Amino acid sequence: MSRTLSKAVKKHYDYLVIGGGSGGLASARRAAGRYGINAAIIEGSGRLGGTCVNVGCVPKKVMWAASDMAKKLHEAKEYGFESVGGPGKFEWKKFVEKRDAYVKRLNGIYERNLEKDKVEYISGWARFVGEKLVEVSLLDGSTEYYTADHILIATGGYAIVPDDVPGSQYGITSDGFFELQEQPKRAAVVGAGYIGLELAGVFNGLGTETHFFIRGETVLRHFDPMIQETITSAYEKHGVNIHKKSKSFSKVTKKGDVIEIEYEDVNGTATIEVDTLIWAIGRGANTEGLKLSEAGISTNEKGQIIADEYQNTNISGVYALGDVVGKVELTPVAIAAGRRLADRLFGGMKDRKLDYENVPTVVFSHPEVGTIGLTEPQAREQYGDENVKVYQSGFIGMYYAVFSNQEDKERTIYKLIVAGPEEKVVGMHIVGDDSAEILQGFGVAIKMGATKADFDNCVAIHPTSAEELVTLV
Repeated sequence: MSRTLSKAVKKHYDYLVIGGGSGGLASARRAAGRYGINAAIIEGSGRLGGTCVNVGCVPKKVMWAASDMAKKLHEAKEYGFESVGGPGKFEWKKFVEKRDAYVKRLNGIYERNLEKDKVEYISGWARFVGEKLVEVSLLDGSTEYYTADHILIATGGYAIVPDDVPGSQYGITSDGFFELQEQPKRAAVVGAGYIGLELAGVFNGLGTETHFFIRGETVLRHFDPMIQETITSAYEKHGVNIHKKSKSFSKVTKKGDVIEIEYEDVNGTATIEVDTLIWAIGRGANTEGLKLSEAGISTNEKGQIIADEYQNTNISGVYALGDVVGKVELTPVAIAAGRRLADRLFGGMKDRKLDYENVPTVVFSHPEVGTIGLTEPQAREQYGDENVKVYQSGFIGMYYAVFSNQEDKERTIYKLIVAGPEEKVVGMHIVGDDSAEILQGFGVAIKMGATKADFDNCVAIHPTSAEELVTLV
C-alpha cells in the first residue's frame, strides 16, 4: 500500500498553498477567484498576511510615519507655527495600540477575502509526509491529511539571531521590535541593511538614543555608492551613533533591565549599555518543520528552496516562491510571482512568469531611498566604462526654501545611469523626500525600456523635486 493511501486523507484539492503570507494569499485567491479552482491555504500563526502585514512593511511604515511626523513638528516653526514648539513627548504605548488595531483589521480583511474567493482556510502547521501528501497539525490539537494536484510553498523567512555571540538571546529581532510596549531610551541596532536602517531611523526620529552597528564604512552596501554615502552621512547628521567596522561582539550580558554590549569597532574595543538590542543581520528561509526531504524537495546551502524561473521545484507539481526561495525578498515580488503562477497553472498562460529584472524598491529611511536597475559599478561591469554615462543632480528641495537653519535642510540627490549609444536607462537611484512615491511612476518607464531621450521628452512638472529627473544634463 502506498504511503498516501495509508493515511486517512480528509480532502483532495486542485491547489494547496502552504503559507498565508502575501505571495500565498495572492496565488490562492487568483486560482480560486478568477479560475474557479478548488483551493486551500494553510497557515499556522493564527493570523493571515505573513511578515509584511504583521511584523514587516505595514507596521514599519506606520512607525516610519510617526517618526516623520516628529520631524515635521520640529520643522513647523519654519512655516510660522511658532506655538507647535517641537514634537513633545511621543506616546509610544498609545500609538502602538492604534497600529496593532490597524494590523488586526487587515488580518480580518484577508480572511474575508479568502471567503469571498472561496479559498478554504486551514489553520494549522503543515509538513510533508509524502510527495503530494501534507500533514497538518491543527491549532485545536488534532491532525489532518491533505493531498493536491498542485502544491505551493510560500512560507516566507525568519529573522536571524547570531549563534556565535555569547548572550545574543538578550537581543530581539525586527519581530520583537513590534512587540515593544514601551519606547526604549537607548537602543542598539545591528545590521547595515534596509531593515536595520529603517528601525534605527524610527528610534532616532522618535527621540531614542540610537547606536547603529555596521560592518563596513557605509550602510546599504548592496545599493549604489551614492545611496550608501548619502544615507550614511544623513544618519550621522541626524544624530545616530554609527559604529563603523563593528565586526566583533565579545558578549552581551543582561543586568536587570539593562543590556550591556561588549564590542569592537573602528575606534577599538568598548562597552555600552542599552535598553533594547535589535539584531537585523539577515533572514533565513522558513522551512524548518516542513520536512521537505519527505517529498524529495531540493534546497541550496542556505536552506532556501531551489525553484526555476517558473517557480517549479525539482518535484513535479510542487512550487515555491517569495522569501523561501530568496530570489528578490520583497512583498510585491511574491504577490506578482504568485499571481503569475496561478495564471500559468490554471489560466492557460503557459509562458506566464515573473521577470525579476528591474524591480523597483524603496527604503523608508530618513530621507527616503528609491532604486531600480543596476548600480553604477554593476553597469560599468556589464556594459564597459566607455558605454556608460551617469547623470546626477544634487539640490535642496523647495520645501526647505523658508528654513532659517541650514542644518535642518535635507539634501536631495538623483542619479540616472544610461548605457549604449541610445542611452537606455539601466539604473535610477534617488534619495530625498517622497522618493518612494516618485519611483513608482518612473519604474514603469524604466521597465518599458525608456531612454534618456524619453525622459527628456517628458515635460517637467513645476515646481517639484521630481522634475529634475526629466531635466538632467
